[in-house]
Amino acid sequence: MLRKDSLPLGLLIGLLVPFVSYAVLLELYDQLAAQQLISDLGMSPNFRQRTIALLAVCANLAPFVYYNRLRYFNSMRGLVFPTVLLAVVWLFYFRENLLG
Repeated sequence: MLRKDSLPLGLLIGLLVPFVSYAVLLELYDQLAAQQLISDLGMSPNFRQRTIALLAVCANLAPFVYYNRLRYFNSMRGLVFPTVLLAVVWLFYFRENLLG
């Protein structure tokens, strides 16, 4: 199913990967915090949420590279649209913390 050169498939993957990545990274961070291996002390406000969200958006690079190697350009185009949209939403949502 994933080995298909299709714009809708790229859009679907481009939306699902960041949401799943966000959930996995948030759970991983919570587990590390519960074991006191990680701490928010000395961090700026919303640092954890902002960083995890950015890493989740960047997780779209993995399927992008995969489709690039297969030369599935329509799937790559489908991945780019949600990635750019999520990056703009991330910037808009955290503009207060980033720009002051």
